[in-house]
Amino acid sequence: MNERRRHDRYSATPHLEVFERHSGIRLGSLADLSLEGFMLFCEQSQPADTVVECRLLLPQPLDGIDEIHLAADCLWSRPGAEGQSSWAGYQILDISEAHSAVLQKLMVD
Repeated sequence: MNERRRHDRYSATPHLEVFERHSGIRLGSLADLSLEGFMLFCEQSQPADTVVECRLLLPQPLDGIDEIHLAADCLWSRPGAEGQSSWAGYQILDISEAHSAVLQKLMVD
């Protein structure tokens, strides 16, 4: 398999829920994370080739930040078997330096 990732993937600790920033619709929970993107575990299939503004809710503030805002492009989406959750991969397009620093602190081996 051709590996195209330039950055290692990490599990996100603690467990983070991801929402569409403006509508508040839950997109899913973070399965893994890298400096470039993330994978979501979703209850509903996500549309590929869609840019979404996200907010990741932190269970407690970190460096004075309680949610991370970013724009991401859904690069792929895989539906689960009938009655099972799906997966979606996102590339981070835009994130502030402060929110990026907090995101990096959440990455653990």
